[in-house]
Amino acid sequence: MIRIIFFLFFSVPLLGQNIDTTQIFSLEKYLTWVRAYHPVMQQAGLLQNKADASLLEARGIFDPKWFGEYEDKSFDQKNYFRIGEAGLKIPTWWGVDVKMAYLWSNGEFLNPKGKLPKNGQAIIGVEVPLLQGLVFDRRRAQVQQARLLQDGNDAARRVIVNELLLKAIETYWKWAYQNQILQVYQNALDLAQDRFKLIKASFEQGDKPAIDTLESLIQIQNRELQLVQATVDFRNATLELSNFLWFENLTPLEVSENLRPENLNADWNYLEEKPSSDFLKKITDSHPELQNILIKQQQLDIKERLKREQFKPNLRFNYNFLGNGFDWTNDESEASVINNVFTENYKWGLQLSYPLLLRKERGGLELVRIEQLENQYKLGEKQLKISNKINAIFQQLETTDEQINTLKSMVVNYETLLNAESEKFRIGESSIFLLNSREQKLIAAQMKLNKLQSEFQKLKWKLRWAKGQLQ
Repeated sequence: MIRIIFFLFFSVPLLGQNIDTTQIFSLEKYLTWVRAYHPVMQQAGLLQNKADASLLEARGIFDPKWFGEYEDKSFDQKNYFRIGEAGLKIPTWWGVDVKMAYLWSNGEFLNPKGKLPKNGQAIIGVEVPLLQGLVFDRRRAQVQQARLLQDGNDAARRVIVNELLLKAIETYWKWAYQNQILQVYQNALDLAQDRFKLIKASFEQGDKPAIDTLESLIQIQNRELQLVQATVDFRNATLELSNFLWFENLTPLEVSENLRPENLNADWNYLEEKPSSDFLKKITDSHPELQNILIKQQQLDIKERLKREQFKPNLRFNYNFLGNGFDWTNDESEASVINNVFTENYKWGLQLSYPLLLRKERGGLELVRIEQLENQYKLGEKQLKISNKINAIFQQLETTDEQINTLKSMVVNYETLLNAESEKFRIGESSIFLLNSREQKLIAAQMKLNKLQSEFQKLKWKLRWAKGQLQ
């Protein structure tokens, strides 16, 4: 494990700095490390690379292709034919396929259909869908789906990042809370030890009974036990925080003992982020989870368009210009070239197919429309859940803020009572039991205050998480 203290200030020379001095590991620096090196962040970044690769693969459908074919038939001491063909096929975005090829053959053709000129035959042809596939086809659908996949993967990446950062932030404030608890118990132990020394000195002078020294000693022992448990809890929280800290080449980092978190006190005005009605109406355009559902709807729209296209008859027209070898005419006159190409040296044809019952097509379209309806229900449900979650978290923030203000006042009041009880104890008008009771109530109030301050910090970032803004 590498101590993170050596990396935190990589942009600042360490000369003259004392690494034994406690450093504040701020939330901003912590999140910078998480965003830059955490393996989940790296995985999320790969989603865009996968989408780019899928788009490249889909566009490959329109790549020109070389092809070649050769056949040789010999039977009963007769060479029936030798036929070869090689050429280039070029698919286009508009559904038209262009073909350029060269054919050659020889042999004793029993069927004159297979005979070719002595020099072979060059061919330039096109194949055009006249009904199904003219406006839209599977190839164009795949490219459009791949483009939407880019947007979908970006939304998915944002969802992953949103979830990771929320967990990382909650872990940070848990670490800060345990650090604060550790300080409370450390201060309580110091206070108990100082009081024990004073009571012991008073006992030795005959001013205090021996029972007071015993009760003070028990109080020290209780504080020591509490401090040990608080130390263990803080170390565990530190290890949990280290789970989110990495460096290059998947090198895990360990949070140094010299690092401490920010203070739990928040100076953040949460009222500035109160969700307005306009924001909740427009959240679909910005929230990654909702965007993912919208992109899914667009993908289903493309799928529906492709299914509707299949209801058209499959009618394809092909036309091929034929040459004698690579000679496209029998003489040199311009008129003869045009006549031979368009009225004599050609081959064309039509291909038609159409299913009579259309059961496959009707079933496929119905399935897509059901998926669209399911997706719309999912979108409406998700919108309501996110809207209610945002409002609920904000209400928690309001309640927690009120509780924090009340507890702050209580802590001040408990401190006043403790100081007054200490003074009464000093002049002999109180007991060690009452003094410890006052102190215990103060510690309990401080613990509650720290807990609420930690929750307030978590809720602050959870509100942004609910809005999909932890990017």
